[in-house]
Amino acid sequence: MVAVVGVTTGALMKFAPQWVGAAGQPCVVYVVVNLTYSLAAAMAGGYVTAWIALGTPLKHVLVLAIIVLLLGGLSALQQRGLQPVWYQLLSMIIAPAGVMLGGLLRLRIMGPL
Repeated sequence: MVAVVGVTTGALMKFAPQWVGAAGQPCVVYVVVNLTYSLAAAMAGGYVTAWIALGTPLKHVLVLAIIVLLLGGLSALQQRGLQPVWYQLLSMIIAPAGVMLGGLLRLRIMGPL
């Protein structure tokens, strides 16, 4: 998840710097694109976690979602004042939700929950 988001963010900043906007004021296009690929990466992380988990995939996915939520909170604290609060909160909601969605998708494919 981190690798996908990191590489994509770096590429976006290099090839479309106008989307990023000024510090503290991200462009709307950047916000939409960033949240979209963050959601996709989180879903992939949840899916893979459920896929490789032995015995209790939902438990593993839930633990990953909690870790992602905690890391999102830490990131929000570090970025305080550099990014709008609404953007930080949205990021903190989307990533753990994406992990859970990806894990549930894998469980749905594996059979009944």
